[in-house]
Amino acid sequence: QVQVVESGGGAVQAWGSLTLSCVVSGMTLEYHAMAWFRQAPEHQREGVAEIAAWRATQYEDSVKDRFTISRDNSKNTVYLQMTGLKPGDTATYYCAVSKQASHFGSRWRVEENYRYWGQGTPVTVSS
Repeated sequence: QVQVVESGGGAVQAWGSLTLSCVVSGMTLEYHAMAWFRQAPEHQREGVAEIAAWRATQYEDSVKDRFTISRDNSKNTVYLQMTGLKPGDTATYYCAVSKQASHFGSRWRVEENYRYWGQGTPVTVSS
């Protein structure tokens, strides 16, 4: 049984930093793209960042130059390093395991391309 567990969320002041972790058990991540999504209250879930199996990355425009996605296949873990946090980053952050090794163009944002999801970790940024 595959389990996806996020951690590292919390409350932080604006311009602070947090690093989220996503540990996957029950399968190997080596051949799968991974992504972080987020959902703010009363908003639809949106893609934040994606890392392909060969480590190419894509980001949502508002987080470019502030967030960094990385992976450690030996630990079956994906990270999201977040710096320069803004109140608009407040959301529950979800980790997702893709059905494939990478996504062409903006298809990484399509939730149907992901097979396994975590329960989410909340991030609150105060001004």
